[in-house]
Amino acid sequence: MEVQTVSLNLTGSNDDVEATDALAREGNDSDQMSRGSLSMAWYGVASAMFYVYVGAAFAVAYGTANALIGLVLTIIVYGVINAVLSKYAINNRTTVAQFSRTILGTAGSSIATIIFALIAIYYAVFEGSIVAYAFMTAFGGEMWMWSLIVVAYSTPLIIGGVRRFLDKLNGWLLPIYFFGLVAAIIWAGVQYGFSDTWLTQAPELPVPFAMGGPGWLATFAGYMGMWILMMFTMDFAALGKRKDTKFHQWITFGPVFYVLAFGFSAVAGIFLTFTIPGLEASETGIAGGLVTMMGLLGLLVVWTSQTRINTANYYLGASNLKAFAERVFRVKLPNLFWVLLSSVIIFLLMLLPIVQYLLIALAWQGVLVTAWVSIALTHVLLSRGGGQEHSAIGDQHYRPFNSNGLIAWVVATVIGIIMLQLGQFNPDLAGIGTTWGPILTVVAAALVYGILWKARPTSRTGLIKVVGTR
Repeated sequence: MEVQTVSLNLTGSNDDVEATDALAREGNDSDQMSRGSLSMAWYGVASAMFYVYVGAAFAVAYGTANALIGLVLTIIVYGVINAVLSKYAINNRTTVAQFSRTILGTAGSSIATIIFALIAIYYAVFEGSIVAYAFMTAFGGEMWMWSLIVVAYSTPLIIGGVRRFLDKLNGWLLPIYFFGLVAAIIWAGVQYGFSDTWLTQAPELPVPFAMGGPGWLATFAGYMGMWILMMFTMDFAALGKRKDTKFHQWITFGPVFYVLAFGFSAVAGIFLTFTIPGLEASETGIAGGLVTMMGLLGLLVVWTSQTRINTANYYLGASNLKAFAERVFRVKLPNLFWVLLSSVIIFLLMLLPIVQYLLIALAWQGVLVTAWVSIALTHVLLSRGGGQEHSAIGDQHYRPFNSNGLIAWVVATVIGIIMLQLGQFNPDLAGIGTTWGPILTVVAAALVYGILWKARPTSRTGLIKVVGTR
């Protein structure tokens, strides 16, 4: 596809939308991943001890009923938003880095790309630390040694790209994770007794940050800290075939995925936390508890879950580092270099006590990411999904900055950060900032971007000029 054959919908007319949608459906999808392969590659993200832990943590903080209500709302919202973003990414073969050029410009997209890369690397560090901790619990030794082993075996899994191996690896490991967690539930029930107390659990004392609203709303806002998965979705969905769009919207990236990733994992975490005596509702605590209770089988469950999700973390960290360097520094280096570089960074960060800063990191990155996702979703809906982002369009056709998107991103981010800092000024307001900060960030980003979309139509995309079709 040549640049001159791409039509961009700046006016929002029906004719332009039809033309761009027709163009989006053109092209040979033979080089794209089959729906089975892409699903298995993506479903590596479904297994993480973090999902098990976070469901339990919300139940401890707000009670099981509130945690489950917030969980259901989360699954619905995640499913709907990712259905929209995945369809757009598939139709236009656009990644986060490419799409960000439209809403932020090339320089602005570089900021989004490096944030994306660093967050993916952070998650790789965190999830890798859990595996290292599990190995140390089972066999002893030093944390740095197990960290090095984890990085050493994780790196080769993504060499050669996501298409060649991740689908097979995650397909093999999915049953081990799923049935392993089921086995852990049965094991805990048999050893410590089955009861319904985990369903009726309520916090013993009011939690200060629960004053920001009901527990279910606080749970929902807490899950917004993981909206980075929506950026993950775009990068993976760009590898899909257009004929499989409906399947990917519902099964691969939509509600079915989040029922497994969030729903199943959270319920398992809540049951285990309130069934196993003395089990701490933390990711290392749950991982260590499984190893202590189940021995090598527990270690296998932890290793499987963390290895699966880290294939995505390593892949996205390396690929976005590469995209950032190519755009900013104009360097062209082999994929292997970026894989190795990101792995070295991951290992060095694993030597630091990064796990204890998880909630702080989630809160800060959540502001940046939720604002970006809100702008991206608003853009897709206002443009009615017209084909505006094609990988064939070079950076030279984009402005360095697109003020519409940057203004909306900055305004929403400032609001989110102010809300997060309310507790620093007045501890009684901490709950309001924690619960309403992510929500107001999303609303502000959408409103500001929507207003600018209407008021400044020439800045609806970062393209320097409109390229027409005949």
